[in-house]
Amino acid sequence: MRFGSLTLQSNLFLSPLAGYTNLPFRLALREIGGLDLATTDLVNARSLLEKNPKALKLIETSPADRPLAVQLFGSVPEEMRDAAVYLESIGISSVDINMGCPVRKVCKVGGGSAMMTELDKTSALVKGMVDAVKIPITAKMRLGWDDENLTAPDLARALEDAGVAAIFVHGRTREQGFSGTVKLPGIRAVVQAVKSIPVIGNGDVITSQAAKMMFVETGCTGVSIGRGAFYNPWIFLHTQHYLKTGELLPEPSFEERVRVMCRHLDLMVEVFGEALGCRMFRKVAPWYSKRFGPSNEFNKKVVQVSTRAEFHEILERYIKWRLQFLDENGQLKPNYRPPPMVASFMQEPAVAQREHIPVPKGPVEVW
Repeated sequence: MRFGSLTLQSNLFLSPLAGYTNLPFRLALREIGGLDLATTDLVNARSLLEKNPKALKLIETSPADRPLAVQLFGSVPEEMRDAAVYLESIGISSVDINMGCPVRKVCKVGGGSAMMTELDKTSALVKGMVDAVKIPITAKMRLGWDDENLTAPDLARALEDAGVAAIFVHGRTREQGFSGTVKLPGIRAVVQAVKSIPVIGNGDVITSQAAKMMFVETGCTGVSIGRGAFYNPWIFLHTQHYLKTGELLPEPSFEERVRVMCRHLDLMVEVFGEALGCRMFRKVAPWYSKRFGPSNEFNKKVVQVSTRAEFHEILERYIKWRLQFLDENGQLKPNYRPPPMVASFMQEPAVAQREHIPVPKGPVEVW
């Protein structure tokens, strides 16, 4: 598919998750496969122009992390325009405008979801960005501020006229946050509102079947995955295969999950240094272990990890501890009955995977 001048190899996208979709996570996903365009955490345009170290760290990338979009938020037209020009100058593939963040500190300055309430002002801001750069400008929005103000179709039409290359739409309102369920008819209304630009659906896609359902029921051109990728890093590869063949690939083995988890930690240490990388990984490792089966012995230790060597010691002890639950074929023993919260995450076919996943702890909880 195409975004303006940008040709993409996949119509599956990584959504921004504040505090999680950093360079190490993006690289880990790309190595597994099935992902092409990924997007950074949301970045304040003014902070970027001021060369704030935290803002620059949010857009950190590498040659293997391509194509890459940076998501900007802000409400001052000149700042948004100049930030887009800067990003183009350093080789970023696309700029995404955040119009969906419901966080009060973002909305009160006219950014995020507040942009959905002032169509003329927002359209003018977007046109200034489009006219200033050659790379595609896209927009990420929600269905509206609340159920009484479902402005996404009108905003999508206005933004198409202003020159955006694509629309990403999360099927919830600002008022919903992450609660309730995604409204697929709302995404379909946005698809039907535009003339020719692609619309990418987002929300509650945690399985390959859910991705296909979003395609079928909304008519969207692509699907963007956030929490589903954090819960299951193989979702892009498996979904791409499922959409092409109708065949569901088997779940990754325990050994493969451990391999990718260790690779993710190595990337965290490379990018952030050992001390900070390990501290940040304390909130990541338990998400991998949700699919390990019995994992309490691992979780209570890994949330205190400080060094890579310590992590591998914890992992080695856990693998030995886990053996008591396995039969001679390395499968969980039939008489093992995990607690409900553990069972809902387990990979074994006999145990259903959960249909809804919690919001990861951290900044993403509020948007």
